[in-house]
Amino acid sequence: MLCAFVGYLLIMKKTIFFFLFSIFSLSLFAWTSDLGNGTYRNPILYADYSDPDVCRVGNDYYMTASSFNCIPGLPILHSNDLVNWELVNYALPLQEPTAVYDKPQHGNGVWAPAIRYHKGEYYIYWGDPDFGFFMVKTKNPRGEWSKPVLVKKGIGLIDCCPFWDEDGNAYLSHGFAGSRAGNKSILAISWLSADGTRTIGESKIIYDGHEKNPTVEGTKLYKRNGYYYIFAPAGGVSTGWQLVLRSKNIWGPYEEKIVLAQGSTPVNGPHQGAWVDAPNKAEDWFIHFQDLEEYGRIEHLQPMVWKNDWPVIGEDPDGDGCGQPVLVYKKPNVGKTYPIKALETSDDFNSLDPDLQWQWHANPQIVWSFCDAANSRLRLYSVFTDSVKNLWNVPNLLLQKFPAPKFTAITKISFNPDKRYKGERFSFVVMGEDYATLSIENTAEGLVLKQIKCLKAHKGSPEEVNESVNLSNNEIYLRIQVNEGGKCMFYYSLDNQIYISIGGEFKAKAGRWIGAKIGFVCQRPKKSNDGGYADVDWIKIVED
Repeated sequence: MLCAFVGYLLIMKKTIFFFLFSIFSLSLFAWTSDLGNGTYRNPILYADYSDPDVCRVGNDYYMTASSFNCIPGLPILHSNDLVNWELVNYALPLQEPTAVYDKPQHGNGVWAPAIRYHKGEYYIYWGDPDFGFFMVKTKNPRGEWSKPVLVKKGIGLIDCCPFWDEDGNAYLSHGFAGSRAGNKSILAISWLSADGTRTIGESKIIYDGHEKNPTVEGTKLYKRNGYYYIFAPAGGVSTGWQLVLRSKNIWGPYEEKIVLAQGSTPVNGPHQGAWVDAPNKAEDWFIHFQDLEEYGRIEHLQPMVWKNDWPVIGEDPDGDGCGQPVLVYKKPNVGKTYPIKALETSDDFNSLDPDLQWQWHANPQIVWSFCDAANSRLRLYSVFTDSVKNLWNVPNLLLQKFPAPKFTAITKISFNPDKRYKGERFSFVVMGEDYATLSIENTAEGLVLKQIKCLKAHKGSPEEVNESVNLSNNEIYLRIQVNEGGKCMFYYSLDNQIYISIGGEFKAKAGRWIGAKIGFVCQRPKKSNDGGYADVDWIKIVED
């Protein structure tokens, strides 16, 4: 039967790919930065951890990043050497106010957080441009974080960073979102209560970047040798540079200097990140992002030195005090060698929750999924949503970040639709403002596999079916291959040996402030008291 099926496809001039290997024999590593010889390559994380901030406590570095509308939010990553990172937790299991974030809010939510350690506790502050500044804290970053506290209510408040001074005073620096505040390219500082739970009085503008440093934002506030420093990116996400301000008085006036720019390198817009030092305090480092559109904002590590009380970031071949990014460099001297690590991407679903790389597109509901650890599978229940034109406003998208410039994702699923209804479907999706899927739909003709694309989904465009194939059973292997430039190809298999191409090439596109993501969704077209489900046995993602 299978040979006849394959022969039929050949006659129809379909392209057949023979993969005569088992995916379980492949390396499951995604991108690794550690070259294993005492050096590293940039980026250190080829994944969309936008607007990174880092703090060091002893020998441990903890990073967080913007998560926008994706939940859980505020990822917590850990490293001992600034090169090898592991995702260990999230600080925000639900986004508040829940009445708002129970629905997708693309590009809203958590913007540019700052993580700090103060008097035995870790604090994270962030701006939600529609509500104000929030804070969570914990004594154990791998454990439970406190519920969010609204530190300052307001519209257009973003990119905040706390600072506790030696004299007991506390401050909060921040920027403004022009889309809400009606003005941008200005920075401000507010008094902060000693316990960090509220601002005191109104903020004071301390820097105007309109003339020399437009779109200045992303403040990080530090103190060194009697100077207050504000590290702030300017010039725009994909084309900008790293600005540093300094003053002997926290209220200014501030001197300004550009300390990092693209220079002669391929690393565009190097800015927005974190200054940290080594445990022996003999070295300084700066982590920042690079915007690569469909891959999101990926993370780089730069050496940093101080000259005349100004930081110089990266390499400075012309000696003008403004560095450019390094591509390969010696690893930080942290006193010992740590194992090479890569971020998790694959998942066998053999625990009580999916692995940490997964996020929903809105606050999750308990009836969306069940991690069946006893049978090593993830059960996704079909969910009814009011919008069925496309996936843009569907909340139960379970997705993870693109992990490398080239990778292959293969999953085994079985789809069990409710026999009473037609139109239920499960989709393996590459999601962004444009998206494409491998979708199994329950139709009047039985189960049908469709390769679908949707261009300008955020504008409400309808889906288009590129190609469809009738299925004789409900168990299938699906494969998405992502090549350089986010060019995606789609395949399916009945036996995990012979893979058959379906549809055409699709160019992945970023979402709203986030890179393209890959994952699953299970839907139903009508409201009912029950529905079908899809069982995902596993997903394997490997770097090509």
